[in-house]
Amino acid sequence: MSTGLFGTLGMAARSLQTQQAGIAVTGHNLANVNNPAYARQRLNIATTDPVQSPIGPLGTGAQAVAIQQIRHALVDRQVVVETGLTAYWEAHQLALEFAQAGLGQTVQRVGNADASTTTGLAEGLAELFRAFQSLSLQPSSLAERQVLMLKAGTLASQFNQIAARLQTASQMQNETLQADVRVANQLLSDIAQLNDEIVVMELNSGAAANDLRDLRQQKLEELGRYVDFTSVPQNNGAINIVVDGVLMVSDRMRVDSLEVYDAGGGQLLVRAATAGTPLNLRAGSLAGVIAVRDGALAQLRANLDLLAATLIQEVNAIHSTGFGLNGTTGAAFFTGADAASIAVNSVLVTDPARVQASNAPGEPGNNAVVLQLAQLAQQRHAALGNQTFAESFHRTVTTLGQELAMANNRVRDQQLIGEMLRQQRSSISGVSLDEEMVALTAYQRAYQASARLMTVIDELLEDLVRIR
Repeated sequence: MSTGLFGTLGMAARSLQTQQAGIAVTGHNLANVNNPAYARQRLNIATTDPVQSPIGPLGTGAQAVAIQQIRHALVDRQVVVETGLTAYWEAHQLALEFAQAGLGQTVQRVGNADASTTTGLAEGLAELFRAFQSLSLQPSSLAERQVLMLKAGTLASQFNQIAARLQTASQMQNETLQADVRVANQLLSDIAQLNDEIVVMELNSGAAANDLRDLRQQKLEELGRYVDFTSVPQNNGAINIVVDGVLMVSDRMRVDSLEVYDAGGGQLLVRAATAGTPLNLRAGSLAGVIAVRDGALAQLRANLDLLAATLIQEVNAIHSTGFGLNGTTGAAFFTGADAASIAVNSVLVTDPARVQASNAPGEPGNNAVVLQLAQLAQQRHAALGNQTFAESFHRTVTTLGQELAMANNRVRDQQLIGEMLRQQRSSISGVSLDEEMVALTAYQRAYQASARLMTVIDELLEDLVRIR
């Protein structure tokens, strides 16, 4: 760099280039003001090396040295973590809402206690034992026996329908698991591809590929919705992805992928496809789906099956000892073994006179057996934790309601945390229209001043030529 008028002319030219670059960066920020994945950029300007002169080092102006992306790595990592936790609880929330709808029973607050509504299976159980009670008052009535068959058949159908809905809920979790694994694998491939593009661009340009890094960060946050992972930055600009200790993305290659497999008995879990390692997932929708399927949903189905099995066993144990109006005996009242298979004995449905209400043959007015069946409603059963049928079902409904309430609260909390983090990141990385307009005006004025400087130097050079 030289001194004198030509040196000043060069300084003015560099200033024009610098302010022009600043205007371009500011314009890029303004164009992405509504892009949630974008982190604002800033032009870094540095003074150029001075030159020696008789009066000492003489400044030679400034030049653009880099376009800096304004990001906070810790906040970005926390966004990924909290996104995974939110997705985990949202998976619980969705599955439990479906289960509650399938159960056909909700929990209502009555005073200071929870009470299930009087519709659905709870009412079906009550109707069955009321029908036993009514038959005990008129044990020889065919009409009362037909009503009993109707009420028993309705209850069995309710068990069957609920079991089918809960089975569907579990199947939906398996389908969701498989779909989410496919999305997660595509995101791993996308991240590997972006790693490659970033490495190549930064190697060729010697500067950070800010826009590609923005896109990669967006993909990382999307991946966090499905699976918890560790990202390891590399010196060349790439990021390695590790899931539960298994390397999935190495530098610019996807070296492994997620895979759904049957761990036995139809239990679908996730493992690393190449390494074959089962993955212990702790956050993200994959972990949430597995946890709610094998936890709350499985327990709900088990409780319903236990209730149905106990009802079948207890009612049949008493009914099989009685005698029908025609003297028949030994028939079971219910068939099946669980909620999905419970049904009223078709023999009794076809001929209600065969309902065994008496404890002795040839006594149509005898109600000893059907009275015992009616009294089952108030008895506590060891298989149900020393609870009555109604209490056991109420506990099942209440437990589901509590778990759904907890999931709702956790989702709400996570959404608040996520919003706070997004606001914090926006304050760091977000584009402010006011700030950018101020910067744009500053660059405009500096550009105009630099242009004016060039005009002045040009006039001085003309004067110098005329003097000579």
